[in-house]
Amino acid sequence: MTHAIVLVEAERDVMSTLGGALAEVDGVREAYSVTGEWDFVCIVHVKQHEDLASVVTGQISSMHGVARTHTMVAFEAFSRHDLETMFSIGE
Repeated sequence: MTHAIVLVEAERDVMSTLGGALAEVDGVREAYSVTGEWDFVCIVHVKQHEDLASVVTGQISSMHGVARTHTMVAFEAFSRHDLETMFSIGE
């Protein structure tokens, strides 16, 4: 499984609709509107690393209103659940 964080800059005329459209893309687990330099953050999970290209360049980057993207592939995934389990060993 490959996990990636995709930052999305959007054109102003699609700000109210792009978040929902991003969330509907196969492989996008979550989409958030955010403040700062980027307008949206997508959490992407795909079965194989090769599938990432079709999600990011084939679908997200080609969507109407997407000005640019920046993708960061995760090396390891941590969650609160994982950390709580790790620190509770031996209790």
